Amino acid sequence: MAKFLTNRDENYAQWYNDLVIKAELGENSAVRGCMVIKPYGYAIWENIQRELDKMFKATGHVNAYFPLFIPKSFFSREASHVEGFAKECAVVTHYRLKNDENGKGIVVDPSAKLEEELIIRPTSETIIWNSYKNWIQSYRDLPILINQWANVVRWEMRTRLFLRTTEFLWQEGHTAHATREEAVEETERMINVYADFAENFMAMPVIKGYKSENERFAGALDTYTIEALMQDGKALQAGTSHFLGQNFAKAFDVQFTDRAGKLDYVWATSWGLSTRMIGALIMAHADNHGLVLPPRLAPLQVVIIPIYKNTDQLGKITEKVKNIKTDLEKLGLSVKYDDRENNTPGWKFADYELKGVPVRIAIGPRDLENNTAEIARRDTLRKETIPLKDIATHIPPLLDSIQEGIYMKALQFRTENTFHVDKWDEFLEIIDNPGGFIMAHWDGTSETEGKIKEETKATIRCIPFEGTEEDGRCVYSGRPSKRRVLFARSY
Repeated sequence: MAKFLTNRDENYAQWYNDLVIKAELGENSAVRGCMVIKPYGYAIWENIQRELDKMFKATGHVNAYFPLFIPKSFFSREASHVEGFAKECAVVTHYRLKNDENGKGIVVDPSAKLEEELIIRPTSETIIWNSYKNWIQSYRDLPILINQWANVVRWEMRTRLFLRTTEFLWQEGHTAHATREEAVEETERMINVYADFAENFMAMPVIKGYKSENERFAGALDTYTIEALMQDGKALQAGTSHFLGQNFAKAFDVQFTDRAGKLDYVWATSWGLSTRMIGALIMAHADNHGLVLPPRLAPLQVVIIPIYKNTDQLGKITEKVKNIKTDLEKLGLSVKYDDRENNTPGWKFADYELKGVPVRIAIGPRDLENNTAEIARRDTLRKETIPLKDIATHIPPLLDSIQEGIYMKALQFRTENTFHVDKWDEFLEIIDNPGGFIMAHWDGTSETEGKIKEETKATIRCIPFEGTEEDGRCVYSGRPSKRRVLFARSY
């Protein structure tokens, strides 16, 4: 229950871990660095998948699946790509086990060594572009717009549930195009899809921009990102879309005959969003009572709890609730009637607050006499009493109000914690306390970017697409600058 949560203001990291576990979202597994996503956490991921999948298909994409294992030689074909992922790769070297001859259990059979090691995918560009070579001969075969829902492995030394684990779930889009312009348009389209999803479903305001050269995806010519501000003043990269140019087409010799009959290399993009979005939901919205879930992603939108002293009262309440529940479900809402007898109503109230259920309806004997019910909204914890006959018309706009309220609260927090800074001393002061987004001038050099990161642990989260162009001087070096960029410490 919430009383067992560490206070968010006293220890944010422990509060986060407590909440993941107490709300039954996930837990650490027997495999170091990996997690178990429990049913309630996975239900949130299913809703994220469902909504994103609709958005992908509305923009012309289709789903496919590619192998988990990637031959090691594939990675060596794109130099910056292998350099970017080499330290994170898990490698399969053998294909068989056997009983130890000395009776010491199971051992790897040394005679079963693979001729070529296999990499467990940290991302799928290489294995997919090897397939695209066989699929693409002419401009008539383009574009290819494919998305994959999958798991990936990136070896992590310091892990945190949902935010950074060795294995995680995600989607990865991989598209192929006949022209540079089409590929750039696709890269922009998908970062806009992610921003739309983040703001309209996750109720999480984001800033769109492109990454500095140091922060780009390995093998990309450009990386676009959406950055969100968490309640502890740190940024979270919520989704990325990469313009890959012709790098992977050249690495895997994927050429096509264009409309003029000329041979050219294919242009590529990739883009991805992962289960760290569940961590984002927690850190952007939750409080000391527990989760605060946006109704559009909540596995359970409405819970109805009976308050009674005997089975006769429970029976009368149950009879009344049947019609209410049916009416709400006809509207497409997910509704639960919790008439379990092994927990008190107070316990249930606290449990559903902890799990972030947007709306709670409580009905007792007095409510039946008055034909009313008590409605509580999770975001503000405010309660109101309404007639039973009005529930079906009252709840949908209430859920919309909660969705908007959660977003506006997060937006206000970001506004109050975004600082335009021109002095290095002020930069140092703000990054330590309170943190947040710092909009400051940067001279455009990797050297200055590296120095700022080294001295403050803050990175350039993105160079915003718009609204930051102005002449100034770099906050660190004092050299001329044409625009402000977004700095923050991050997850």
